[in-house]
Amino acid sequence: MEQILVEEEGIRIDRYLAKQKPELSRSMIQKLIEDQAILVNQKPVRTSYQIRKQDQITIQIPEVKESNMKAQDIPIDIIYEDQDILVVNKPKGMVVHPANGNPDGTLVNAIMAKCKDGLSGIGGELRPGIVHRLDKDTSGLLIVAKNDQAHIKMSEQIKNREVKKIYIALVKGIVKENEATIQMPIGRSQQDRKKMAVRKDGKEAVTHFKVLKRYLHNTLLELKIDTGRTHQIRVHMAQIGHPVVGDMVYSKGKNEFGVEGQMLHAKKLEFMHPITGKKLILEAPLPKYFEEILQKLDKEMDG
Repeated sequence: MEQILVEEEGIRIDRYLAKQKPELSRSMIQKLIEDQAILVNQKPVRTSYQIRKQDQITIQIPEVKESNMKAQDIPIDIIYEDQDILVVNKPKGMVVHPANGNPDGTLVNAIMAKCKDGLSGIGGELRPGIVHRLDKDTSGLLIVAKNDQAHIKMSEQIKNREVKKIYIALVKGIVKENEATIQMPIGRSQQDRKKMAVRKDGKEAVTHFKVLKRYLHNTLLELKIDTGRTHQIRVHMAQIGHPVVGDMVYSKGKNEFGVEGQMLHAKKLEFMHPITGKKLILEAPLPKYFEEILQKLDKEMDG
């Protein structure tokens, strides 16, 4: 437990504590306030509370629970590693963290075996070290934090849109524009709660794309996302009539290549190292099945 005697006035409590406690992110402070782990004069307050001189702020950071999750010796493709972060090339078909229906065999189970106790606890018991996610059937680069400080700094970079994320996707049909930006808000589908949809009352979602190659019936795209909404690329591409090949959730019609899951790969990440400040540019090669399908399409063009 920590106590702070306020000497300032007229500042929101979450902003004030973000300055006083730089090791805590503002979002973490807001959660602690909501959970009543931060009190003012022994009483709970809202995050919008304006501090007053002589306020007594009490901070009680809960201890990280001992995890009941199993560490599992599952091979993972590590692209980069140091004492603070780990960047892995997640295979298609692997779930990032345990949830209903996927109690184990996840990326978290694998990194727990790799890092032992060396993972941040901010994500909670089921998501140790997980800073951001990829869908089960999206392959590619994912950042894992080994300590809380790295986790907080990486989360802030992502929130401030300072992490450049580049994806490669094969989509249905011929995309006419060489480059374009899709700005359509995304929210939970009202028809199917498991799906996302473009909705006027959804959250801002911005996807930039450019054409890498046009095939007879498909287009290879490079995509950059400014926002990280759930299923963002998949929803946006389906909305403009070019769903990702293999995405059976957001597209109709036959699966012409017989692939399981969408042909979407998180190929490149650019960000500042959360502790050293050094710029990192990391890439993961396309999965073998993806390359083989592109080679097949190239032959069709030549033939």
